[in-house]
Amino acid sequence: MTGSRAAAVELAALHVNRADPSSSLVRACRTELARACSVGLTLAADAALAQRVSLAAAGPLAVRGEALQVNLGEGPCVEALSRRQAVLAPDLDDPDTTGDWPVYAQQARAHGIRAAFAFPSSHPKGTGSRPGLVLSVYRDRRGRLTDADLNTAHTYVYAAELLLLTVPAPGEDDVMDAWLLPTQAVVHQATGVISYRHAVTAGQALALLRAHAHTRQTDLADLAHAVVHHGLRLPEPPPDPAST
Repeated sequence: MTGSRAAAVELAALHVNRADPSSSLVRACRTELARACSVGLTLAADAALAQRVSLAAAGPLAVRGEALQVNLGEGPCVEALSRRQAVLAPDLDDPDTTGDWPVYAQQARAHGIRAAFAFPSSHPKGTGSRPGLVLSVYRDRRGRLTDADLNTAHTYVYAAELLLLTVPAPGEDDVMDAWLLPTQAVVHQATGVISYRHAVTAGQALALLRAHAHTRQTDLADLAHAVVHHGLRLPEPPPDPAST
């Protein structure tokens, strides 16, 4: 399934002058899909979604589905960005499908998400100055997407990629910094604080933050806010066996 690039060009032209092009495009995608779905659009600078922006979300499942992937660092969107190909999970109860992200699958089901599908943009990873785009589709019932819906999703992610190209972007970091939402920015601030306090890399700091949020069963952004604004200190990480 490749979608229609000609249709994507028409869609991008239709939505580019809207007040919020990404949200307008995502709402249109949700309307065009055959079954009731929720749709999210993520812009990410890395496969772990440590630095990402949720450009748009339409439908009751999309906001939570997108947030869970950032909180946990796993899920279909993360896998799609890493593999640079669509990830189709028509049944989140199927361990053969969700084996690489069981915690996400469990928590997504708890929020009513029974199936999830992620479609990355065609922009090759690691080239140019653009982060990767992923369009995600969430459903409250199990089942595969129809061929028509698969083509629709691919067409809309192409259109989203074209819309992104219309945004002036001198560099990837500038784009991400400009579009970070407050809840996402505080996570990056907390990562820096933890990295300094514990003398670990940014990736290790983010892993510590995520692990502590999971242990305390709290939202990642809420925990990050406590670290940055209330002086919360996380437990010291275990020593690295390689360094002993």
